[in-house]
Amino acid sequence: MSISMRKQLFIYFLFACFVTLSQPVLSQDIQTARTLLDTLTSKTMWGRGYTKNGMSKAADFISASFKAYGLSPMDGKTFKQSFSYAANTFPGKMSVRLNGKALVPGKEFIVMPESKGSNSQGKLVQKDSLTFIQPEQRIILALKDKLTWSVAPEQADYTGIEVLKTVLSGKPTDIEVNIESQFIPEFQAANICGIVKGTSKPDSVLVLSAHYDHLGGMGANVYFPGANDNASGISFLMTLAKYYARHPQAYSIAFICFAGEENGLAGSKYFTEHPLLELSKIKFLTNVDMVGTGETGITVVNASIHPKEFALLQQINSKEKYLVKINPRGKAANSDHYFFTEKGVPAFFIYTQGGISAYHDIYDLPKTLPFTEYKDLFSLFRDFYKGLMQ
Repeated sequence: MSISMRKQLFIYFLFACFVTLSQPVLSQDIQTARTLLDTLTSKTMWGRGYTKNGMSKAADFISASFKAYGLSPMDGKTFKQSFSYAANTFPGKMSVRLNGKALVPGKEFIVMPESKGSNSQGKLVQKDSLTFIQPEQRIILALKDKLTWSVAPEQADYTGIEVLKTVLSGKPTDIEVNIESQFIPEFQAANICGIVKGTSKPDSVLVLSAHYDHLGGMGANVYFPGANDNASGISFLMTLAKYYARHPQAYSIAFICFAGEENGLAGSKYFTEHPLLELSKIKFLTNVDMVGTGETGITVVNASIHPKEFALLQQINSKEKYLVKINPRGKAANSDHYFFTEKGVPAFFIYTQGGISAYHDIYDLPKTLPFTEYKDLFSLFRDFYKGLMQ
């Protein structure tokens, strides 16, 4: 073998090593994220909510993944921080007939999340152009342009039904409902908390957080997959957890997957009241929710109250051309960063913009989630955290 050929093979070997080392960021991690997304949105997880043990199954899956990646439990014992809160649930029967027509749950109607169960029928009385009531049975019917479901921490003394306006050609006059509800005063949940210890400054901590819960199921046959909200954020967090477990940094990097976000930020509120690490050690927290798109950029909540960190983010993005735009936004109580902000922990909340419009409905599916800017967002986060440790 000639010297020149040996040189060429050596150069090829170095290039192959570079490609292999770069692979986790450039391609393997998005493949992993897709697999995680499919698992988290599967029928087995049942919307990561309140029936069929959906949230519990998701918690077990994330905990097992953290252990496999090589993270340590934040409290040194278990990845789960258990707590409870009240939730109104719909585990069984879910049927509505309007003017004799059976409606399809999820597609043509949803039950108002605070509703009590009811097996009744009667004539509807019109209250206004969009609202009808059945006073004897305490049923409320509201006509809607879009069905957007949620979770309620209480149970009301009425049964509320939201129906798409396009379902009926005429005015609704007769209604039959058979809906089963179950109020759980102490629903058992858990935040999932892992950490990668810092190599030289372990008492300085950067936190990445996201909520893993979603809406769960509405009746025995309909569940809300929650691909963008927020299986996208958890998939993103888990791939970064796997990356940092393999590449420990000077600072400790902590990962918190919150339960109960859809029910009033319950998990993050509980963590800040019962912290597993000293909040004063958190140098910065970044919370991600709905990061499955990105065609028109990202928005950063709390940008105006942390101008130095926002300037760093902008500087990195301008240099590397990761995203088309980073939009600043002020303080807002719209995700799990909020209670940390209230405790004096510097924090951003980041979400992507553009792409699909599905939100809190049955159409938030993994197959329609583009992950348009996943690779760039991954790189931006990695560079941002590197900059915060300077």
